Amino acid sequence: MRTKIVVGSRGSRLALIQAESVVNRLKFIHPDLEISIKKIVTAGDRDHHTQLDRIGVDVFVKELEEALLDGRIDLAVHSLKDVPTDIPQGLGLIAVTERDDPRDVLVAKAPLYDLIPGSLRRTLQVAQIRPDLETCSIRGNVDTRLRKVSSGEVDGVILAGAALSRLGWQDKITQYLPLKNFLPAAGQGALVVEARSDDKEIVDRILPINHLPTWQCISAERMFLRELGGGCRAPIAALGTLDGIKLRLEGMVASPAGKKVLRDSIEGDVTSSRELGVKLAGKMLEMGASEFIAEARRNEIR
Repeated sequence: MRTKIVVGSRGSRLALIQAESVVNRLKFIHPDLEISIKKIVTAGDRDHHTQLDRIGVDVFVKELEEALLDGRIDLAVHSLKDVPTDIPQGLGLIAVTERDDPRDVLVAKAPLYDLIPGSLRRTLQVAQIRPDLETCSIRGNVDTRLRKVSSGEVDGVILAGAALSRLGWQDKITQYLPLKNFLPAAGQGALVVEARSDDKEIVDRILPINHLPTWQCISAERMFLRELGGGCRAPIAALGTLDGIKLRLEGMVASPAGKKVLRDSIEGDVTSSRELGVKLAGKMLEMGASEFIAEARRNEIR
């Protein structure tokens, strides 16, 4: 039986904190294991300038998956929102951690409704409630983006609240943004462990850390994303929430320019989470989401 395993992670402070949290869970369950973390540089780490809607959807995971396939690492830890719906043959998503708060947060000089027009950087959801604000994408790790606020380069940034929580920077949060206006990316707030699907020993080691309620919710979200053609950078958001045995799935699809936004929801039995994702995607496609996705794909080609 294997006594040493290697965990792959991106090298940022946040990524390493996330990998260490998974390592600690594994060590608690398997105290006999000697676990080390190997840093892997991804394309997304090398390129801090190209907007994400102009590059591939696997920019934060591809090199980690290559390291899994060639045996340099035994498992990889990802932010689930960064993982495409198409997984390379021979690999599988084995377990997710209990989801942290999935909401986006604002770090700024004032709450969103009090900011003056000018330089708040964000995506289309800001435009729905503050169309007078100038928004655009910025790249870089969390502390880089926070420095843009403290230096006055921007008035504020919107980030995943879970990232700031894991870094211990909750005191920097100006405002938690309401889900009714800011639906998160599919899988936001959850960490996922990926491994070689035929490595039964590793899979058996990982499975006990899987958080079933989170798995059920993200299964619906990712199926929704997949059915909508989530292999592109179309503005798609989804969030599943549980109430007993009922799962509610909310979804959003927008035109790349953010001028049109479609949003709907569906409820059903938690045991049919993937089917709920398929059904909600079908509803959104009937509402016209296919036009937005086609436009996003055209933009990627340019």
